Amino acid sequence: MKQPSPINVCGSVLALLLGLALLAATPGRAAEEAAEKARPAKQPKQVKAAEKAKADPYAWKSLFDGKTLTNWKSPNFGGEGKVYVKDACIVMEMGSADMSGIVWTGDEPLKTNYELELDGKRVQGGDFFCTTTFPVGDESCSFVVGGWAGTVVGLSCVDWYDAADNETTDFMAFEDKKWYRVRIRVSDAKIECWIDEDKLVDLPRKGHKFSIRMECDPCLPLGVATFQTEGWVKNIRVRKLKPEEVAEAAKDAE
Repeated sequence: MKQPSPINVCGSVLALLLGLALLAATPGRAAEEAAEKARPAKQPKQVKAAEKAKADPYAWKSLFDGKTLTNWKSPNFGGEGKVYVKDACIVMEMGSADMSGIVWTGDEPLKTNYELELDGKRVQGGDFFCTTTFPVGDESCSFVVGGWAGTVVGLSCVDWYDAADNETTDFMAFEDKKWYRVRIRVSDAKIECWIDEDKLVDLPRKGHKFSIRMECDPCLPLGVATFQTEGWVKNIRVRKLKPEEVAEAAKDAE
């Protein structure tokens, strides 16, 4: 009988060992592939923020994506300047007339028990650069930032008197090309406004009538405007007040 050659025997043994190795490795690879498929896909930051806001109803919600004017538009003031996005900011240029600005076109804004925040700066000009119109229940009001030749701060209007002539009237010097953080809080009990860390408005709602000057009508129900000035805004966001914050404001307003 013819004996198999040593070469053939070695080849058969190697083939057998290789097959066993492949069989042993296959379950491991299959498990890795299954684990990879089971891993959740990476989500964009905006999706994560939306999920966080859904999980926490009092979390901040961004109103500006830093890239487009989605949910915002330039209203018709008449002679308004160009409005566009640059460097993650909304730019409101000076036009041929007095006012330029933006108005919210998204979902109906909150009317009470909320806080609104944005950063604004005056690039050129000498008047208000991020005056913000906002809901106060079924009424509206504007927080004027740097009006009347650049220094007046306050609410327009309170009991039909504008920011230059009511109990919220204040004065502040603003520097060109410097960012200021504007914060507006509306609760059932009062309106509070800050610029950076300075609280400039703390006014109970009870017993007062709130309205806006007709020049700001195009900014209803929520908007930002400039007057003979180029203004930039960014980081526009809003949140619902927590029940304990609403209760604290009511206690403070007593």
